[in-house]
Amino acid sequence: MTDDPQDVDGRSPENGAVDRPPGEAGGTPPAKSGIELAREALAQAKADALKRGTLPGQSGRRKGHGRVVRVRDPGRGGDPKLFGSAIRDLLASRGWEQRAAVGGVFGNWPGIVGAELAEHTRPEQFEDGVLTVAADSTTWATQLRLLSSTLVRRLNEELGHGTVRRVKVVGPSSGPRRTGAWRVR
Repeated sequence: MTDDPQDVDGRSPENGAVDRPPGEAGGTPPAKSGIELAREALAQAKADALKRGTLPGQSGRRKGHGRVVRVRDPGRGGDPKLFGSAIRDLLASRGWEQRAAVGGVFGNWPGIVGAELAEHTRPEQFEDGVLTVAADSTTWATQLRLLSSTLVRRLNEELGHGTVRRVKVVGPSSGPRRTGAWRVR
């Protein structure tokens, strides 16, 4: 071995080694670019998949064995779901279906009772099958009372049979009545 810093492997022209350009037989291999390394890695992955009996692009299926059934952990998300179905599943698992449906009625009040009636009435509360509706005048409260059986039927079509048993109509409140000398007893 010599003291020449360029003579790394002990071969020099004096020892009989011949300098050849990279890539020629007997020379050092050229450095590979990133794309070449990626192609080699892909080829290796395909070869490994073929050894396992799977083909690229067929995840979860094995050649000749049919479909592989994977058991999912119930607490894990798994595959992505459509937003609407995920929300329905959440509402069902928490028992919020009826409350969400009632909230939808409150939000779509004009679509259920009509624009004119919705201008003068608004749903206030839903509790134990009783929907409380406030009217802005006694005339509209009377009108709503006359339509209450139709309204119960329409709401049950929207929410499911038996959800609304009764519609309680309240008129405008005039506030607490004063007691005093001017009141007739």
